[in-house]
Amino acid sequence: MASRRHKKIVIVMGPTGCGKTKLSLDLASRFFPSSEIINADKIQVYRGLAITTNKIPPSDRRQIPHHLLGDFESSDSHPELTPSDFRLSASSLISQIHSRRNTPIIVGGSNSFIYGLLAKAFDPDSDVFTDSDSAICKALRYSCCFIWVDVSPAVLSEYLARRVDEMMEAGMFEELEEFFGGGESDPVSGRGLQRAIGVPEFRRYFERKARGDWTRDGDVAEREAYEEAVRAIKDNTCQLAKRQLTKIIRLRDSAGWDLKRVDATAALRAAMAGRTAELWERQVVEPSRNIVKRFLMGE
Repeated sequence: MASRRHKKIVIVMGPTGCGKTKLSLDLASRFFPSSEIINADKIQVYRGLAITTNKIPPSDRRQIPHHLLGDFESSDSHPELTPSDFRLSASSLISQIHSRRNTPIIVGGSNSFIYGLLAKAFDPDSDVFTDSDSAICKALRYSCCFIWVDVSPAVLSEYLARRVDEMMEAGMFEELEEFFGGGESDPVSGRGLQRAIGVPEFRRYFERKARGDWTRDGDVAEREAYEEAVRAIKDNTCQLAKRQLTKIIRLRDSAGWDLKRVDATAALRAAMAGRTAELWERQVVEPSRNIVKRFLMGE
C-alpha cells in the first residue's frame, strides 16, 4: 500500500468550524498512520495568538507531524505569506514527506492557498476567486483526493457563535489583551495576525482602555464595548465561512475538481446537543476513511 501512495496527496477542506482538523487527526492517527499534516490556513501559519486563531495545541496532535502551523513570524520585518510562498513551502514539504514514503494531508480553510499549491498553471498576479476575467486552472500538479466537509449554513452559524464564546472562556480575551498591550498590534500594516478575526474587532476596545475611557465612562460602557466586539467576531466568522464555501463551489463547478462531499451537519448538531460522537463516526469519519482508502489503493 505504501508504494501506491507515492505522489498522492489528501486534501481536507471546508469552511471554518466544520471539523477539518478533527477529521484529519482521526484519519492520520487511526487509519493512515504514515501520514503528515500540512496546515493550509493563511492565519494559522503565523506564530502567536494560538487561541484567537484556533490552532490545535501540540498536546492534541496525537503525535502526528504537523507542518506550517505557527512557523512564520508576523511583523513588519517579515513579509506576509502569499499563495506563491505557500506553493513553494508546501511543495517542498510534500516532496520530503513523499521521500519518507508517507502521505501528505493538506488541511485548511484557505482556498487561495490550496489553489495556489495545486493548480498546475498558477498566476500569482491574478485571483481566480475575485477576478471574473481570470481563467481558473483545471489541471492539478498532484494526484489528489479532496474531502469537502460540508455543514448547513444555519447549523454552522449556530456552532460558530458557540465556539466564539468557548474561545473567550478559554482565554482569548486575555490573549488579545497581551497582544495589544505588548505593542504587537499595528493597525497600519493590516497583515499577518492583524487580519486574524478578533484583532480588528477588539482594537477599538483596547484603544479606549489604554486611554482610560473606562475609568471615565464606567463598567456599563466597557461591558457594552466588549459585547459589541464579541458580536462582531461572531458575525465576521460566519461571513468568512460563507466566503470559503463560495470559493469551494467555484473550485468544484468552474475548475471541475473532484471534491468528495461529506455532510457533517447532523454530527455537528448532535455535538452541540451534547450527544455521543456516533454520528461523527458514522457520517463523517467512515465515509472519509473509505474515500481515502480507495484513493491510496488506486481503486
